[in-house]
Amino acid sequence: MAKQAVGILGTGSYVPKEEVTNAEIAGRVGVETEWIERKTQITARRYAAPSEATSDLAAAAARKALEQSGLEAPEIDYLIVATSTGDLPQPPTAYLVQDLIGATNAACFDINVVCSGFVYGLALAQSLIQQRPAVRALVIAADVYSRCLDFSDRRTAVLLGDGAGAAVLGATSSPYGFVGFELASRGDAQRLIRVEAGGSRLPASHTTLAEGQHFFRMDGRGVRDFVMEHFPPLARKLAHSAGVPLEEVQHFVPHQPNGVLLTRLTEHAGLTRAQTHRTLERYGNMGSASAAVTLDEAHRAGRFNDGDLLLIGTFGGGMSLGAALLRWGAFPPPAAAA
Repeated sequence: MAKQAVGILGTGSYVPKEEVTNAEIAGRVGVETEWIERKTQITARRYAAPSEATSDLAAAAARKALEQSGLEAPEIDYLIVATSTGDLPQPPTAYLVQDLIGATNAACFDINVVCSGFVYGLALAQSLIQQRPAVRALVIAADVYSRCLDFSDRRTAVLLGDGAGAAVLGATSSPYGFVGFELASRGDAQRLIRVEAGGSRLPASHTTLAEGQHFFRMDGRGVRDFVMEHFPPLARKLAHSAGVPLEEVQHFVPHQPNGVLLTRLTEHAGLTRAQTHRTLERYGNMGSASAAVTLDEAHRAGRFNDGDLLLIGTFGGGMSLGAALLRWGAFPPPAAAA
């Protein structure tokens, strides 16, 4: 028996109002603006206001996705928040978002797969809907990395920003919807991206604060080598299992880590025929939100046509990898949600 087709019914995104330019960052980290743009192709990023936390960004993106889908928040059955910068150690950020948007009937939970969280959330939502085709799921990817940056570390401080993206998922009709997913984890590479203190192994203390162990750390070259080695075969494996040649992919919606890396990866993965969608120049690396925000902005700009094949690709701390193939289209009119 064929499984229920599951697709995206609406998307949304939110980036904070404060734009932080390379000139501002350069002065804080002690480099030239030319160095930042040459190394990263990023020209600006957004930082959350002092009054904003991850849940606030997530709720704003969720409201836009719900509006586009024609659904009200109480009609959502599952609310999944992908983040590695939650508001609090507990309760889960998803519960805070539930309260903010009024998704009173949703079962809520967080996942932390760092920058791969959006694809992992989509895969989970698809599985839940295939079990009960009448339900709808809201997947939100949100991060506020500006709160854990060490501005004496130019390797990370110039890259990261804040944002949130969301997608409402529900049953759709074939051939639309998700064609397949491929997820992978490599715990042996865990040291490439990390925040060392603040957990049960190294709780917060005067010492950890003084030594800057609550800051985001990354081995940039190690991450680059990992992504270049592991993402292309993951994408090929997904295409093979889905019976869709990579050459037929029309849109590549990737995580937005660094512009130079993204250009090389597109070539190495054999995706040069696809249109690669980028937001990193304006927003930097928004963690789990990067792919979700990029998907929403491309959709709202009218870049996707009915029936187009999309590859959403993510990679991040853990180390984690995720890829989703999606046949775009068949958004139901609001009346179909009744």
